Amino acid sequence: MNSRSLLKEHGGLLEGFQRLMDPLLVTGSGAVLYALQFGNLDFSRNYAFFLTGSFLLCWAVFPFFNLYRPYRGASLWAETQMLASAWAMVFAGLVMVLFATKTSTDFSRLWIGQWAVSSFVCLVIFRVLLRGGLRLLRRQGFNLRFVAIAGAGDLGRDVARRLAASPWTGLKVTGFYDDDPRLQRQAFEGVTVRGGLHRLPGDVAELGIDQVWIALPLHHDKQVRSLVAHLSRLPVHVTFVPDIYGVQLLNHSIGEVAGFPVIHLMESPLSGAKGWVKVIEDRLLAALILLATAPLMLLIAIGVKLSSPGPIFFGQLRGGLHGERIWVWKFRTMKRHAETPGKITQALPGDSRITAFGAFLRRTSLDELPQFFNVLKGDMSIVGPRPHAVEHDEFYQRQIDAYMLRHHVKPGITGWAQINGWRGETGELEKMEMRVKHDLYYINNWSLWFDLRIIFMTVFMMITGKNAY
Repeated sequence: MNSRSLLKEHGGLLEGFQRLMDPLLVTGSGAVLYALQFGNLDFSRNYAFFLTGSFLLCWAVFPFFNLYRPYRGASLWAETQMLASAWAMVFAGLVMVLFATKTSTDFSRLWIGQWAVSSFVCLVIFRVLLRGGLRLLRRQGFNLRFVAIAGAGDLGRDVARRLAASPWTGLKVTGFYDDDPRLQRQAFEGVTVRGGLHRLPGDVAELGIDQVWIALPLHHDKQVRSLVAHLSRLPVHVTFVPDIYGVQLLNHSIGEVAGFPVIHLMESPLSGAKGWVKVIEDRLLAALILLATAPLMLLIAIGVKLSSPGPIFFGQLRGGLHGERIWVWKFRTMKRHAETPGKITQALPGDSRITAFGAFLRRTSLDELPQFFNVLKGDMSIVGPRPHAVEHDEFYQRQIDAYMLRHHVKPGITGWAQINGWRGETGELEKMEMRVKHDLYYINNWSLWFDLRIIFMTVFMMITGKNAY
């Protein structure tokens, strides 16, 4: 057997090994901690059911987070984020079962806490060791994949550049192929253009090429079809790299609809299992924060009432998920005043409409606390693009092409734009463009850990009150 294909031939066994090891590590760490804490392995019925349930949940839930797909092209950090989301879902499911069955008091909270942390650590270490082993094999010449790129234009060169910058993928580019005579025999990214597209099928067998990546512009559709027809007769993996990088994308992915392969250019990242993770995160944290801040909110309500005549809360109609209108609530920070119909005047530094107590609330962001009720209701998330007044949405969607892409997820109390300084007044178009840019980055890179990072940074920014009026 060719040493290069040794692991490829046993890819199914490797995937099965991973699928078995994950739940075994979870239950195994629980058993070890039980023995250390109680001095024996005589599990009570509840502990035995708990560990059995954790095994089954891991077995059932982890595949939905794509943890067992070939991760040759994914970084360890990206895989760890997926793993964290999957583990959070499993742990939340187990906790909900304990409360539903009223058996939570039968377990040691110390054991559950240590088990949750140690299990996740074991899962991460297992992946680090597995990746390290595969990298070692690749350095020895095992499990490499040799890639030919059809197309030596900007897109093809970008593919070669990214693969060269990611040696951990084990993908090595051996040559470009392009019909443009001006490119023949030239070298890009240290790789030579070996000839035209007609030469590629012959080189697949002669040079032992494992994969062909087609990176041709969309108007070369005839060449693409002809090349695919020739390659279909050969045992080679063919990957098509669509020329869509000049388009504003939002969480793009590949899928299938009614039997047709499709490329989703714009869709919400918070669907399926990830959507449930976000819902659990929002509802759980919102409930805990409201319970913890209830006395403070009562004091703020009294302060607002004493600061100036008017209601305690201020509600405004803003844009929500998919552009639907929602009522967003805050503690009132301004004196009662009349707005021109159809126009919202943003608060500015030194705005005479803001009360002294209101200025303090804005500076510390405490005026946003009632929005946790919006989160419990399901209108908002804790982290997401800030909701804007409906009038502002209608204005900016005509000024900024990608503006409405923000509405593919629920609006948030805080967000990536806010902790990077793009909060408060946005009178200039450039400021709103930067806010939208950061919002789209958040949507495209969402993860549970990204949310927790933003929440953590928001707490510190509440002390400085930067850009809040």
